[in-house]
Amino acid sequence: MCIPEKWADLPFFLENWPAIAEKIAADSRQILPPARQRFAALDLCAPEDTRVVILGQDPYPTPGHAHGLTFSVEPDVRPLPRSLNNIYKELQDDISAARPNGDLRSWARQGVLLLNTALSVPAGDADGHKGLGWAPLVHQVLAHTSQTPTAYILWGKSAQKLESFINPGDHLILKSAHPSPLSARRGFFGSRPFSAVNRWLAARGEDTIDWNA
Repeated sequence: MCIPEKWADLPFFLENWPAIAEKIAADSRQILPPARQRFAALDLCAPEDTRVVILGQDPYPTPGHAHGLTFSVEPDVRPLPRSLNNIYKELQDDISAARPNGDLRSWARQGVLLLNTALSVPAGDADGHKGLGWAPLVHQVLAHTSQTPTAYILWGKSAQKLESFINPGDHLILKSAHPSPLSARRGFFGSRPFSAVNRWLAARGEDTIDWNA
């Protein structure tokens, strides 16, 4: 599996990835997403193009759902995962956007890095690769992207704990409850992150994100 060319200078790929790849290869279970999609978030959003970072936890453990971008699913997946469904409810309430499916690759192509904190998961075993060694990659991506002003959307305590890896700067950092059904009503609904990001981008003279694309 090829590492993402535009991010290849991160120390992770020399210091950590070989051992992770070896562990995945030795695991007899089905590992999601498929190997060709494991770094899809980084492949679709180069460092110089990243304007917004949304952090998730680990890929969906249901075969056919995860394709390498946090919260995103293949366009034919029905019903939508519950967290993504709640994201779409907030999107509708915030900016009256109604998306046709759960595929968020169009966001990535506009500079929204949709990054999980673990990039692999055994099928049917949520958080099964939480301790596999992915953490340095996320830490390094946050440090790298925060060299320039960036918007960070940190949903839930796990994502918010990573704020310390964001370098000080003229960033927008939005924090709220996670969109999971277990917590969405404790501060995610009504947080209006999509309009907040676009106001921040517009104030900087940048193109806004077409969240409905």
